[in-house]
Amino acid sequence: MFQVLTVSGRLLVWGGALSGPGAPLSGAADRSGRRPRAASARGPRKRAALTYWLREVVEPNLRPLTAATYETNVRRYIVPLIGSKRLDRLSVRDIRTWMNKLADTCQCCAQGKDAARPENKRLCCARGQCCRQTLSKRSVNDARTVLRSALGNAVVEELVSKNVAQLIKVQRARRKRPEPWSVEEACSFLENARAQRDYLYGAYVLVLVLGLRKGEVLGLTWSDVNLDAGELRIHHQLQRVRRRLLHSDTAKTEASEAVLPLPDICLAALRLRQKDQASAKAAAGESWTDSDFVFTTRFGTPIEPRNFNREFNRRCDRAGVRTIRVHDTRHTCASLLAAMDVHPRIAMQILRHSEIAVTMEVYTHVPSDGTRRALRKLGKALDGASKRKPKKRDR
Repeated sequence: MFQVLTVSGRLLVWGGALSGPGAPLSGAADRSGRRPRAASARGPRKRAALTYWLREVVEPNLRPLTAATYETNVRRYIVPLIGSKRLDRLSVRDIRTWMNKLADTCQCCAQGKDAARPENKRLCCARGQCCRQTLSKRSVNDARTVLRSALGNAVVEELVSKNVAQLIKVQRARRKRPEPWSVEEACSFLENARAQRDYLYGAYVLVLVLGLRKGEVLGLTWSDVNLDAGELRIHHQLQRVRRRLLHSDTAKTEASEAVLPLPDICLAALRLRQKDQASAKAAAGESWTDSDFVFTTRFGTPIEPRNFNREFNRRCDRAGVRTIRVHDTRHTCASLLAAMDVHPRIAMQILRHSEIAVTMEVYTHVPSDGTRRALRKLGKALDGASKRKPKKRDR
């Protein structure tokens, strides 16, 4: 029979070791009078703890894309370097050493990117010429954030006494401020898309005028649109996660699920899309796949997010404007709202940020007016400019 005592946070037991998971490994004092030996209960390895955390905490509670991002960070950056460490023996020094090593590690070498290519197409690391494809400071900080979250859960479940990743002070990575399109560039882009009857013209209008995210515009369904009332509800996202195309019924944030008023240019674009979709359905015949999506391929299937990126880039080239990321059109929307003297709180509603700080810091500073009025003004600016001949831009 063993008697277990707790002394200064350490487990002391009589005699030999107890069996079973989490059993103490040392003794307090046995009947023969031997002095006690003290040791921490054997804790789980970091790899096992992370696997449990991803499966039981992250996946059930976070959005699929966020969970996939966490899993990628764990698999690529955390487990290979500190996965064999005992959870209860991780120190601040271990975390700092890991972060420094992660920042200095070539990911092409670590992940075998070049080695995975056919032998005649290998370019760098597999040929002994390291390309030094290291992580940015922001990516290293993101990996540390994931580890901090995992250790925070371990503290809650009493596997460790403190979160050592939280004790590390990191320098905040500088956020790259994109160069959004000017009002003239946005008008040239939309004019070109409409003139050439681009089947994604309506999507481009929504991302520029309402600041919709790519997943939101691709996941938009006709049941979310009320053309008679001139309103649109953001309630879905379409994303490719782990090789699956997911149509989730949750927006990015609670603020993202707002009902937005549709200005005239958006109403016109959506009505045009309705007609084009009906024509495509008639042309496809039996090959048509019925769905409620607003933006579909010529056979009625949802549009792949990557294909949307490709179409957007092609349209930039054809319109003769600078190629920017689809997400940066949100910054363009903010700049257009700023040019119209829209108050930050109204811009926050249009862009559906959950915090005003995001609008002020990441996007732009704007002075005042009301949501519907601002959207009408923006719609007129875009629709009116499309009737003028755009200035020729040097590329």
